[in-house]
Amino acid sequence: APTPTTSSILQIHHPSLLAPLLSILDTMVLYIIGLGLHDEKDVTVRGLELIKSSDKVFLEAYTSVLSIGKERLEAFYGREDIVVADRDFVECHAEDIYLPAKEGNVSFLIVGDPVCATTHSDIMIRAREAGVEVEVVHNASAMGAVGCCGLQLYNFGQTVSIPYFDENWRPTSFYPKINYNRQGGMHTLCLLDIKVKEPDFEAMKRGRTVFLPPRFMSVNESSEQLIEAEEVRKGGAYIANKTLCVGLARLGQPDQCIMAGTLEELKEQDFGSPLHCMIICGEVHDMELEALRPYLVENSTFEIDAEGSLFDRGE
Repeated sequence: APTPTTSSILQIHHPSLLAPLLSILDTMVLYIIGLGLHDEKDVTVRGLELIKSSDKVFLEAYTSVLSIGKERLEAFYGREDIVVADRDFVECHAEDIYLPAKEGNVSFLIVGDPVCATTHSDIMIRAREAGVEVEVVHNASAMGAVGCCGLQLYNFGQTVSIPYFDENWRPTSFYPKINYNRQGGMHTLCLLDIKVKEPDFEAMKRGRTVFLPPRFMSVNESSEQLIEAEEVRKGGAYIANKTLCVGLARLGQPDQCIMAGTLEELKEQDFGSPLHCMIICGEVHDMELEALRPYLVENSTFEIDAEGSLFDRGE
């Protein structure tokens, strides 16, 4: 006689339990998995198990990048079918990522943590609206790792993005948020621009599809742009040769680099290869300053008052 299956046993003895069980077994999921900050080994154990068992795997290569290539990831995950999702793919064809999760499990891999970029939140919303179940697997991100410099995460305000300036576009929309944070004594994390697979518009005019080389904004470049923004806005949000700032490179990697000083000082330092970010300090308390001392540029001219603020807020 054939061996009875679980479903046949349930059908006979507990018919009311069969439908919910089969529904659970048939549920497909879009897993949005954080990869951490360094290499293939930063993925969590749960994330690795889900990647190995997924029917499709996409690697987002738009909002950030790892220090290794797709091939290293595939070798570690034991698969050869990871699809790289560049900016055009993520922004214009996102449904090709989440709709397959109606028929099989899909892993969408994000450098850092999945919930630190609005792009990923948008995909989660659209997937759920399409009836796709979504689960997030968290990991380390720059927004938490910056605490390694000694500044307390409790004392950070709004995070800002610093975009590349060009001849025709020099936006300073980040400036009011920095000013707001500084007036409240809060530190500001500045995430620096990344240009990956950007189209060459001059080549496009000639009917050719050409992409520009990747560009990753450095602390040096962002310091120069922040100085220019203050010169344009003239709001006194920070002082180029006095306000204490921190430059960070390759967070979470063995050769991470941290230097603290003024914007004028940081723009002259060598931070090495990407990725970079920086912090404009607000009130710096005694413990924070002691933790920052090993990273201070020699003979730095930064200034803070007894309370750690450069502002007289009328208190």
